[in-house]
Formats: sequence, C-alpha cells, structure tokens
Amino acid sequence: MRIGLRRLFSVPGAVLPGTDAGEEAVRAPRVRNPVLFGILALLTAVFVLVDVRTAGELRLVPLLVVVPALVSVFGTIRQTAVVSLLIMLVVTGSHLSTGGSRGDVLTGIVFTVLACCLGIGACVLRVRHATQIARLRSAAVALQRQILRPLPILTDQVLAHGIYTPIEEDRLVGGDIYEVVQSPYGTRVIIGDVQGKGVAAIGAGFAVLGAFREAAIREPALTGVVDALEDAVARHNTFSAQTGETERFVTALVLGFDGNDRVEAVNCGHLPPRLLHGGVAAAVPLRHTSVPLGMAELSHEGRAAERLDFPPGATLLLCTDGVTEARDASGAFYPLDARLGRWAERAPYDVLTELDADLDSFSGGVRRDDIAALALRRAVAGDPARGGAAGHGARRSAEAFGGR
Repeated sequence: MRIGLRRLFSVPGAVLPGTDAGEEAVRAPRVRNPVLFGILALLTAVFVLVDVRTAGELRLVPLLVVVPALVSVFGTIRQTAVVSLLIMLVVTGSHLSTGGSRGDVLTGIVFTVLACCLGIGACVLRVRHATQIARLRSAAVALQRQILRPLPILTDQVLAHGIYTPIEEDRLVGGDIYEVVQSPYGTRVIIGDVQGKGVAAIGAGFAVLGAFREAAIREPALTGVVDALEDAVARHNTFSAQTGETERFVTALVLGFDGNDRVEAVNCGHLPPRLLHGGVAAAVPLRHTSVPLGMAELSHEGRAAERLDFPPGATLLLCTDGVTEARDASGAFYPLDARLGRWAERAPYDVLTELDADLDSFSGGVRRDDIAALALRRAVAGDPARGGAAGHGARRSAEAFGGR
C-alpha cells in the first residue's frame, strides 16, 4: 500500500483503477482453470490409488471434502462450484463402492454435500465482501482525487513533482495537504500540515484546499489568498465547536510564481523552503513568519509577503515536518539539509526519489507522521505539453470570476 501511494504521487501519469477495474480484479481467478483442475485430478488420482492399493484399509478419498474450502479462499465462485460438484461425485462414488451400512453411507454422502455447499457459500461471502471493499476503495479514491491531485503538475510557470505518504498506510489521505493552481496572476502553491493525524485532520485540510483553489484565482494579492484561508479555517473551527469536534490549526507555506527570478511567499508557521542551486542546498531564510492558519486572533500582526530568489535551473523543495522530524533507532532527527547537499545537482524528481528512499532507510521504515514534499522548478519548453491546458483553465477561471 505504501509503495502504491508513493507511485501515485511521484510517477508521471500514474492512474488509480476505477470501480469496474477493482471489482473485476476481485472476481478474477487467481489460479487458472487448467492448473486448478490439473492439481485436483492429480490429487484425486493419488487418493483413489492409495485406497485401491490398501484394499480400503486406508481411506483417503473422503478427505477430499476439504478441497472446496481451500478453493473458496482463492478461487472464483464458478471454480469453487465446479470443484465442489466434482468432489461430491468422487467422494459419493467412493462411499457407494466401498459398501458398509446404509446409515454410514448416507451419513458420508450428506456430510460431503454439506461440506461442499459450505465451501461454495464461503466463496460467495468472500467475493461479496471483497467487492464491497473494492467499491468503498473506489469511492475513497474518487474523494482523494478531489482532495489531493496526483503529481506531477505542470503550469505556465512551474513543474511540481512530489511525494506523499500518510502515516496510516490503509488510508489515502492524511493531515498533510498541497495544491498547485494556475491563476491569472501566475501559479499559486500551498503546502500545509493540519494539526493532528489521519481522518480527524482531513476536514480542516479539505476546508483549506477548497478555499485555496478559489482564492488563488480570485485574489490578486497573495496575502489576500492567505486571508481567505484563515477565514476558511475559522469557519471550520466554528462548525467543529458546534458539533463537539476538536478545533484545529494549519501550518502552511503559500507561494506565488509569476515567471520572474523572484518568488513571493507567505509563511504561516510552516517550515522554510530549501533552495537547491549550483550544487548547493540551503534553507531559505524567511523574515516574516506569522502564526498558523486558524490562530490569527492570537496575533496583532498581519501576514506579510516577502520575495525569495528563484534563479533559472534551481529547485525549490517544500516539505512538512514529517520529513524533518523523522527519527532513527537512536532517536536522532533526520538531517535534511545535510542530505540534500548530496543531491543538489539532481533533477527534482531524482531528488524526491533519493529523499524518499533515504527517509525509509534512516527511520527503518517506522513513520511517526505524514510525509509530504514538493520539488518545484521553472517550467521549460521541454516539459510535457500540459502548460497550454493549464493556461487555458486559468483564463476560463478568470472569465468566470470576472463575470460575477
């Protein structure tokens, strides 16, 4: 599951299966008919031969009644039914041919039929349950696509690669969020970390993402975008208080790219970005770091935007504290800046690949928090031809807002 999530968010063109594909996979046979029935024929022949050679003293054929139960674990309903029918014929024939009292023969036949029917029933229940799980998972995938878009994302200004790994491996989305939006004012990017983990943090994260997708296109100033995010978290917390849920805050870093050598940034209590350029990796100092989203009432200072250098060929790495707070067996924190220096000359996708593998090795596969990281570089002519579509979408969005 963990590898699948990483591939989803870091491999170009990755696509999750839809509902039909998931249900077909559940109903598909894991063992092909020739192999299954070949094994069954061989097993039956061996048991019958042992019965004949021992003149009925060592009766193994009745033990074949367990075969339908085994097939029901991995076979299809049809395979289980056919195997059950064959087993009923073979075992019933064995009971009739060996003789014995009428009661013993009848008891053996009834037990055989009952065991085969139970095998078929178990297979039906297994397939039905697996189908329901596939449908629920498909619904979760559809929801996940609305919450977090698969990467990479190409806009007119930047190409964004990324990795995303929730702490709970059986879930697709955790408390970390990100988004890249093409707007009439350039590309707006957010990466954030919701207080808390797992499903409980998804509500606040979705509120921030929904507000960001709208405000990124509507607001000319990046600080206006952040103000809209603050309002969204405040409204979410008000609703949470009314329903008895925990109020939450969100650390976030919001960036604006307009195609120049400088990037506008508003930091709401988040980790500073890392700049990889000229073989050197270093944290970008941010002079104006404000409180997290949802905590503006605790501060008397408004949020301010500042400009960061983003020279051609550079990579800007954004990450959540799941990266910097990863620990090894001794409890030491992950040395992000030292490790990034090794990959400062790599392409963005390669940096993320190395980072992902190194985090796993450093922590021994033990994660304590969600992990999200974005690697951003300027869009160039050789990138996949998706920038035009992104620009067209921005123009349509601008027209929609302008027509209100």
